Parts: sequence; C-alpha cells; structure tokens
Amino acid sequence: MNPIAKVRDAVGHALPSPRGDGHDQVPETGSDAVLVLRGAAVHVAGRALWSSVDLRIKAGEFTAVLGPNGVGKSTMIKVVLGALPAATGEVRVLGVRPGQANDRIGYLPQRRSFDASLRIRGIDVVRMGLDGDRWGVPLPFPGARRRAARERVTEVIELVGASAYAHRPIGQCSGGEQQRLLIAQALVRRPELLLLDEPLDSLDLPNQSAVAALIGRICHQEDVAVVMVAHDVNPILHHLDRVVYLAEGGAATGTPEEVITSKTLTRLYGTPVEVLRTSDGRLVVVGQPEPPAIHTDRHEAYGSGHAAG
Repeated sequence: MNPIAKVRDAVGHALPSPRGDGHDQVPETGSDAVLVLRGAAVHVAGRALWSSVDLRIKAGEFTAVLGPNGVGKSTMIKVVLGALPAATGEVRVLGVRPGQANDRIGYLPQRRSFDASLRIRGIDVVRMGLDGDRWGVPLPFPGARRRAARERVTEVIELVGASAYAHRPIGQCSGGEQQRLLIAQALVRRPELLLLDEPLDSLDLPNQSAVAALIGRICHQEDVAVVMVAHDVNPILHHLDRVVYLAEGGAATGTPEEVITSKTLTRLYGTPVEVLRTSDGRLVVVGQPEPPAIHTDRHEAYGSGHAAG
C-alpha cells in the first residue's frame, strides 16, 4: 500500500457529501442554534438505542455525550452527519437537515493508530483536511489559493500548539501529538460544528487533560460548537457547558450539575446509583447497573467506584 493510501486508511474520515434535492435548505428563521434535536430517537436492528432526546447547542458551547458502552454515543454522531436517520423526532444541523451542511462540520472519528514507519508529515495530514477529498498530496503550484491554504494550515497548527513537530513524520509523533494534529485537520476548514468521537481514548492522563483543555479553549475562543463523545467525563468536566447522558433506551440532557446526579442516573438506570465527588474534584458513579451499563475509567481504578461517563 502506498503512503498516501496508508494515511487515508489511518485518518479515514471523509464526511458524507451534502445531499438532498435543494429543498429545506433555508436555516430556521431567527434560530441561533447550531444543533437541535427535538424528541429524537434512534433504532438499530429493531431496538431503541436512545429516545426522547431534546438538545439545543449554540456556537461556542462544549457538549459531551456520555454513557456506557453500547448505548449509542457514536451513533448520535452518525445521526448528526446524516449517515443514519433518526427513527422519530426532528434533527436540525446548522439550520438544515443532517447531511446537507457537512462542509461546515469538522469531524474526528474514533482514533486509529498510525504505523510508526509512516513518513507522511504531520503538516501534510493537516493539509488533507483542506483538500483530502482530492487524491494525493497537493502539488507545489504557485498562486493565491496555494498561499492561502499554506497560511491557514500554519495558522491552525499554531492554534493547537503543534508547530514544534508538525514537520515530523506522523508515525514518529506521540499519541498526544498525533491527536493535536488530527484536531488541527478537523479545524482547518473553519467549521461551525466540531464532532469528536472519543478523542481522549488511549491517551494517558496528562495528555487527556492537555487535549481536553485545548478543545475547551478552541470551542470558547473560536466560537465553535463542540460535541464530543467521551467515556470518562472527568478530564473535560471543567470545560463543559452541557451534557447528554445516554443509558439503556433513555437520555438526560442539561448542565453537568443537572445531569450527573444520583437522582438523574438512578432514574436512567432504574436502579440505585450514587454520584460522589472525590477530594480532587473528580466524579465517581457508584452502583450496580446491569450490563452493559457498567462503565469504568480506563486509566485509573477507584475500587468499587466507577468513573462517570
């Protein structure tokens, strides 16, 4: 397999093309929401993954989608992108139907590791976010368009703090460095909505904290709406504006203080669940939900407790 094909396979996140017949393209009048779900539900293989989701996200808001494995967190990203239809309810993305404004969305799927021998530079991976839908690394033709692209790539690399290693082969970058470069790739087209599917997975705790802080800063300073699927809420807790918590068939939305509570999670799981806060401010969920509702911190154990998210 040639190097370009390897990078395409590793990154592998071309957005679905905008579709539709041109109807229903006009944004909702007076709406300032980037993403709206009203009574939304999703069914897979005849089973309701989640239902009755009501959500409204504005520009510059950071939202986490939390819950145990198997409840449809990543499926919500597919619904927003138009790759999977909602079974009931309404979904509006940037004022139109899902799939019709994907050119205004940045998307980072669940992380794939790069082969250590891959020689494509980090800067080239970022540039693929601009024109990766066309085959190959861009040719060195002069012109205003090329200069603008080069300046934008440099700008977004600086934004994520990756200038020191952007010219290094991507396979020789650390996990945290690779993730910063992939976030830069998702941002390079100046999206209004950034979708991140478990971007902290497989990172150690210091890198989790650093990448979470970076995403929070970009969200609020660049006025980009961020929806992030996460397994553990703790690294991102202090940056969040709202939470979508999914359980078996149900959902709760609101601020972290409203959603991640003993009362709310007990209602969702249908069994007693207690939310505790440790001395360092981390949330721990304690209870006996039925599988697959048990969710644990992948990087740190708490005895009988389970980290939220």
